[in-house]
Amino acid sequence: MKPVIKRSAQGGFTLIELIVVIVILGILAATALPKFADLGKDARIANLNAARGAMSATASMIHGKYLITTPSPTKVTVEGIDVPLATTVVSGYPAANDLFINAAGMTTDDYTIVQPNKAATTSSPLTSATQIAIIPKSVAGTPAGLSCYMMYTEPAAAGSAPTLSAPVTTSC
Repeated sequence: MKPVIKRSAQGGFTLIELIVVIVILGILAATALPKFADLGKDARIANLNAARGAMSATASMIHGKYLITTPSPTKVTVEGIDVPLATTVVSGYPAANDLFINAAGMTTDDYTIVQPNKAATTSSPLTSATQIAIIPKSVAGTPAGLSCYMMYTEPAAAGSAPTLSAPVTTSC
């Protein structure tokens, strides 16, 4: 009787196969990483667009309340906050101040507020007496704050609307 010798089947991958798979995964990760690395900028831009919408809606709501109230008020209550109206030009739109920003649902927990009449710094924009700006906390205090903000400007003439503007946000 001859002894039967069985060859065992291969039980796993060879070292070379494993190295090839690791190299391929490394190449894929290196090409995909830059696509996902800059999501913070997109989030800040979306945040500022949401802030623009909130300020625009709040300003419109305040203006609507102003139009239907007789006699014309000097302040309008929104969300329990008495928001003073612009006095430079009587338009029925809110004045550029903290109360308006808070009525729009934005707080100092999420934004740094640049008050009216502030000089530009290395990290925040210039504001006039009729402007207020907000900067996301994630870039506040950095040079990116100069190009990553939303600014509210009171109407320049009776019958006109306020301006909501943001600079080109490429370095946001």
